[in-house]
Amino acid sequence: METLAKRQAYRTIIKQLLEHYATYKPSYGDIEIQTVFDAEHDHYQVVAIGWHKKNRIYSCSIHLDIKDEKIWIQVNDTELDIAQKLFEKGIPKDDIVIGFHPPHLRQHSGYEIS
Repeated sequence: METLAKRQAYRTIIKQLLEHYATYKPSYGDIEIQTVFDAEHDHYQVVAIGWHKKNRIYSCSIHLDIKDEKIWIQVNDTELDIAQKLFEKGIPKDDIVIGFHPPHLRQHSGYEIS
């Protein structure tokens, strides 16, 4: 697949996956779930912003980047197996990097090392 077409396909898949995940509303607090898409630099996030009782909530539950034609999972603080979901949507395992794992452990993930 041509590099530009591949990158655009990956962007579309990432956006669909994160937009779907962002529809889930927390069962507590006054919390808004937002998607943050920076297609120019290829950074994609799902963040929670709001209040639970007297506590301010701000957290990034999912962060994906496209780097060197691969999707890097930088953060996954969800129960969702994002790597598996990406694979099911047609992304080859050798184009998925579990970036939050230390480099020496990535070889055991079944996905790309870097």
